Amino acid sequence: VIAVGTTSARVLESAGAIENQQSKIANAYRGDTSIYITPGYTWKVVNAMITNFHLPRSTLLAMIGSFMGMDFMKRTYALAIQERYRFFSFGDAMLIL
Repeated sequence: VIAVGTTSARVLESAGAIENQQSKIANAYRGDTSIYITPGYTWKVVNAMITNFHLPRSTLLAMIGSFMGMDFMKRTYALAIQERYRFFSFGDAMLIL
């Protein structure tokens, strides 16, 4: 399952968290979500994600760190800064596997 964006990832993880705690299959889902994904979270549905480079100290950056690992995220972001990638909503994007 490839999430396109962090919002999609949150929805997919919310759907997966309903009944199939250890499943990689998202359940039908309708409603709100209050899921807050930070390092240490166990991903249940999403296997890969396409997302832009998020701003420092943001909750989205914490979510990305939980997905790709904090050390790898720090190295990736250092390279993105070095290469002058654009950040935020209209910036460069990455595929995280």
